[in-house]
Amino acid sequence: MGNEQQVINQSIIVDKAKELADIIARSNEVEFYKKAEQQIKGNAKIQELISAIKKKQKEAVALEHLGRTELIKKVEAEIDQLQQELDEIPVVAEFKQTQLDINDLLQMVTNVIANTVSQNIIVSTGGDPLSGETGYPKAGAGDHDDCGCC
Repeated sequence: MGNEQQVINQSIIVDKAKELADIIARSNEVEFYKKAEQQIKGNAKIQELISAIKKKQKEAVALEHLGRTELIKKVEAEIDQLQQELDEIPVVAEFKQTQLDINDLLQMVTNVIANTVSQNIIVSTGGDPLSGETGYPKAGAGDHDDCGCC
């Protein structure tokens, strides 16, 4: 086969993606997330606050259906106060940070894949990686001497 690269079918790509997902699932970020989630689920105060927020959110939706805008503002202020109280608990802040960290990791992996595929396309078509253009000629561009169009 020489320098030719083997064309890979979609099922192989999906299998490799699953392997990558398994690796990510064992990352430090995911481990921190699982520990923080376990602490949150085991904390009665946090669970009470979450339940109170959900109850107030349902109340706000019901008031919205009734068109009670003055009461909605009061309930939304109560929700904000409960949410602030929840967010001030250290393990909740850690949990939210681990969610951001996992999202950052996934975004980084996505960007690496996208950039690598793009670069491979550019290089494999004889393009210029610095300009980001493939080596294929653009329509209407180039020398028309031997095409018979003019």
